[in-house]
Amino acid sequence: MPTPGESRRRVRTYEPTRTWGALRAQVGHVRVAARGLTGEQWKWPSGLPGWDVRLLVVHIVRQVEAMGTMLAAEPPAAGAKTVGLDTWALSTAGIAEKLDAATRAEEARTADPLVALEAAAEQLAALEAEATRADRLVPSPFGPMRASDFLVTRLVELVVHSDDLARATGIEIGFDRHAVAGAVRVLADALAAKAPGNSVEVRVPPYAAVQCVEGPRHTRGTPPNVVETDPVTWLRLSTGRTSFADEVDAARVSASGERADLAAYLPVLG
Repeated sequence: MPTPGESRRRVRTYEPTRTWGALRAQVGHVRVAARGLTGEQWKWPSGLPGWDVRLLVVHIVRQVEAMGTMLAAEPPAAGAKTVGLDTWALSTAGIAEKLDAATRAEEARTADPLVALEAAAEQLAALEAEATRADRLVPSPFGPMRASDFLVTRLVELVVHSDDLARATGIEIGFDRHAVAGAVRVLADALAAKAPGNSVEVRVPPYAAVQCVEGPRHTRGTPPNVVETDPVTWLRLSTGRTSFADEVDAARVSASGERADLAAYLPVLG
């Protein structure tokens, strides 16, 4: 089930052991932040529609637990056709209502989200060997995935929701450099899959540069259409936390060229 343009470009790979280390580090940063939440802060709006901070943290717990859940599930048949990271990123919007309902149901069962987060984080330690196996397949809502690819999806979720938590509460949260790099690259590649082409170069230094959008292809020198932004702004743009026009107006996005308006292609992750 390749996404548009997937077969025409190199698919980026992620080193499983490094991904695992980045995930564990980012989970650690979230644990520290959650321990600092006051009673009132749990009730504050999260910035996500209809969710308070408590619901956001429960959702984060579910993302941490998901690796173990998928590894414990019935594995797909050997040789099953797998879906990649582009398909995962571009398909999540289709299950947004289901995720919302499942998160609310879990929140109703959760006595203390902080205790649940601590337990989920501790349980990760036993999963490394299976989670980092390139030949291990796990189920996903969109089809079989390599365990090492599903691990990358957890990294993206953790980075994006760490930023949500920081913005909602004002608590300073640490970000693992490799975790941010992985999340930026997955979402940049998803944009290139959603809008295949070579007329626009999107730069998110120092982590990613991709070409996208149909139109004239440049052959040398600076492309005629260039979009550049910082990693945090890119994460928020690609997940719908902010709009392209607002970030251009705030000078956090530089866009030059007649095809450099990416509003029609964002967000890429629902």
